[in-house]
Amino acid sequence: MSRHPLTKWAQRSDKVYITIELPDAKDVKLSLQPDGHFHFSATTGADNIPFEIDLELFDKVNVDESKAAIGLRTICYLVKKAEKKWWSRLLKQEGKPPVFLKVDWDKWIDEDDEKENSDEMDFGGMDFSKLDISGADDDLDLDDEKDGDDEMEELRPGEAPAIAAESEGKA
Repeated sequence: MSRHPLTKWAQRSDKVYITIELPDAKDVKLSLQPDGHFHFSATTGADNIPFEIDLELFDKVNVDESKAAIGLRTICYLVKKAEKKWWSRLLKQEGKPPVFLKVDWDKWIDEDDEKENSDEMDFGGMDFSKLDISGADDDLDLDDEKDGDDEMEELRPGEAPAIAAESEGKA
């Protein structure tokens, strides 16, 4: 039985960003149909554990202008919408989305903000010109940007964090 990798999505009026988080993915297969059917499968780990996603996107897409990039930790798909319009959700089916599907708040932009912010959003510098859907080329030149979320204050041995030192002085 296949597992579902964590999958994030965000949209603009003309495109949808789909990011599949699956480190060391092998045998990556991606399929996108004009009606919006999106299929992904790959294996990972020493045991070649299978992962799979099968989604019916909200509306039709332009397969020829859609692009994918396979990295060491993520598989990114830039899906070009057939019509330039905002979708009310990612999936055609109404109701609660699957638990593995999350909004990508790092790439998300509101419909109103899109008009103000005309800068083109991309996948953190990923180069889609080196597209390899077969997964055979593991040497893609991808820029890995660190999140600011996991920054920690560096301390010398025996030194207390600034917050703890302040509270100790007040006690």
